[in-house]
Amino acid sequence: AVVSTQSTGIQNTFEASILLEKFPKSQIDIFVQVLQGDGGERCVAINATTLALINSGIPMKDYVCACAATIYQDTALLDINHLEESARGPLFMLAVMPKSERIVQLQLDNRLHNDNLDKVVKQTIQGCKDIQVLLDRKIKERTVEAAAAYDIKPRV
Repeated sequence: AVVSTQSTGIQNTFEASILLEKFPKSQIDIFVQVLQGDGGERCVAINATTLALINSGIPMKDYVCACAATIYQDTALLDINHLEESARGPLFMLAVMPKSERIVQLQLDNRLHNDNLDKVVKQTIQGCKDIQVLLDRKIKERTVEAAAAYDIKPRV
């Protein structure tokens, strides 16, 4: 049941971003295999899928970036590891299209006090924007490397 729930979550997340109208009568299959996990597997799967889709040339409205947060002593912590996930505190995960700040997936495990909600949402969205910057940088580096292999000078 966990696999189908996560699969449905990833499918719904990317249906919001992939330009599906460019692929009538087609099917895009996404397979994610976690080899080792130390927490944050859902976010990593979403961020890795974004890179894979972009690398495959699948047109998207925007990146989909995911980040998780928790509250520890009134402080929002981002990029939760397994130990922090196991602490039974609130685990807040967002997948966002960073340019528009459109939330395409939201998951909250355990209770989060209303006083902390705004702080966690803002910090998690900022975390997603920071991830988008890193992903964009890597895509540009990869483009330059690929272009150099074919002796092409890319416009980056």
